Amino acid sequence: MPSSPPPAPPDRLRSVAVGLLNLSGLGLGYALTRRWLLMAVCWVATVVLLLVALPADPDGVSGVLVTLYVVFLVLAAVHGALVGLRTRLAWPSPTPVAVVLGLVLLAVPAGGVVLYDNARDEATQQMLLDRLDKADQLVAESGQSSFSLGESHYRQALSVYDDLSSAHSGSRAAAKVPDRLKTFYTTVAGAYAQKNYCNAIPELKYLRTVPGTIGKKQLGSLATWPDDRLATSLYECGSTGLAAQRADWSTSFTDLLATFPESSQAGQVEPAVKSAVTKGVQGVSGSQPCTAVEELQSLSTQIDGLQGGEAGVADALSADAQRADSQASAGAYQCGVFQYKDGDFDSALTTMNDFVKNNTHDKNRTRAKKIAIAAEVAQTVPAAGKKLPTTASGGSISVTVMNDSPDDITVLYTGPVTGSFTLKGCGSCTSYSLTTTLLKGFKPCSSGKSYPQKTISLPTGTTYFVHRPDSSTATPASDTAKLRSGYIYTECAYSTGGFGVS
Repeated sequence: MPSSPPPAPPDRLRSVAVGLLNLSGLGLGYALTRRWLLMAVCWVATVVLLLVALPADPDGVSGVLVTLYVVFLVLAAVHGALVGLRTRLAWPSPTPVAVVLGLVLLAVPAGGVVLYDNARDEATQQMLLDRLDKADQLVAESGQSSFSLGESHYRQALSVYDDLSSAHSGSRAAAKVPDRLKTFYTTVAGAYAQKNYCNAIPELKYLRTVPGTIGKKQLGSLATWPDDRLATSLYECGSTGLAAQRADWSTSFTDLLATFPESSQAGQVEPAVKSAVTKGVQGVSGSQPCTAVEELQSLSTQIDGLQGGEAGVADALSADAQRADSQASAGAYQCGVFQYKDGDFDSALTTMNDFVKNNTHDKNRTRAKKIAIAAEVAQTVPAAGKKLPTTASGGSISVTVMNDSPDDITVLYTGPVTGSFTLKGCGSCTSYSLTTTLLKGFKPCSSGKSYPQKTISLPTGTTYFVHRPDSSTATPASDTAKLRSGYIYTECAYSTGGFGVS
C-alpha cells in the first residue's frame, strides 16, 4: 500500500475554497485538507493577535502587528490554495459548498474588525470621560483652597475642557463640557459668592482671560459673566478699604475707573471718596484730631492718584483732593492742641510750627504761635505745660532780662501770658568758669556795665522762663518766677560750662 493517498486531480475551485477558508484566520482550509499542524499554527497566530488586541483600548493594535497578521493570512491562503489544488477535502465533499462556506466565514475577521473598532471607540469615549472627571476633580479640589494655590490646577482643567471641545467635539465628554464650564466659573469665583470681594478680584480677573483659551462661541454668556461681578468687587473692596483707611483702597478704585469707566459701580467712586473726606473733616473736631489729620493727608495723596478722566469724574476728584489737603493743613491746629494737652510737647512744637508756616491767614495762627512757645518752654520745664496758653499779653509787673553772655539768646516765657524775644550777645562778656559760679557772692550782670536787655510787662502769677542760646553747643537754662505786685524783677542770662540764668 502507498504511504499516502495518491494526489487528486487538480481542482481550481477546491483550491479557491481552501484559500478562502484559511483567510478566516481559523485555519479551516488546513483542517479540511487534514493539515492539522498548520491549522494549529493559524490558531496560535490568531490567539496571539486576540491576546494583544483585547481588551480594546483607544490606541488600538500596533500597525506592525496587524500588518504581520495580514501577511500571515495571505500566505496561509496562498499556501492553502496550493495544498487544495490536488488534495481532496475531508468535508464537505461538494467543492462549491466549501467555497460558499469560505465566503461566509470571511465575515468572521470582517465582523471582528467592526466589533473591535466599536470597542476601541467606546474605550476612547471612556478615556475622554475619565479625563473630564479628572479635570472636574481638579476644579473641585482647587475650590477648597485659595486661588493662588489652585490657579495652576484651574489652568490644567481648562486646558482639558478646551481639548475635549475642540479636538473631540463629537464625544460624549465634549457634550458635557458646557455644564462643566458653568461649574468652573462659579467655583473659581467662589469668594464673590461669599462676598469676600477683595479675594474675588484676582479670581474674576483670571476668568476674564478664559476666552483666550476657549472661544467666545463655546463660552456663550460665560464670556462676559465676570465683568459686572469684577466691577462690583473692585468697588466693594475699594470702599471697604477706604472706610478702614487701608493703604491699598485706591488700587481697587483705579482699576475700576480704568477697566469699567462707564459702569454704575464707577459712578459710585467719587461720592464714596467725597464722603470719606467729609468724615475726615468731622474727625478733626473729634477726640482724635491728629489721626483725622493724618487720614486727610493720606486721602489727599491717594485721591490725586485716581484717574477719573474716562469716567468723567476727574474734576470732582481733584476738588475732593484739594479739600482734604486744605482741611488737613487747617486741622493741624486741633492736632497740636491735642498733643499739647496730652503732654507730647515735642510733637506739639513741630505741629504748631508747621501750622504757622502753612496757614498764614488762619484765625488760629496767633494762638498757635503762643502754643509753640509754651511747648518749647515745657520741653525744659514740664510744669509750664499744665495749662494751654492764651493770646493775652501785658501786665502790671516790670521784668527786665539782660544778657551777660557772648551768645545771642532767645528768651521764651509762658504763664498768664506767653511770648518770646531775642537778645544780642554781649560783646565784652565771656563765659564764667563753673568754679566761679560756685563761689559765695557770685553775681552775674554786675552794675556799672551795659548789657543787651529788654523789659517786658507781665501779670502776677507764676511765669516760666527759658533762655535758649543760639549757639548749637550750648544748652538752654530755665527759671520759674513767681511774680507779685509792688516788685521789679530782673532776669540775667549768663554762660558757663553749661548755660545758666539767675
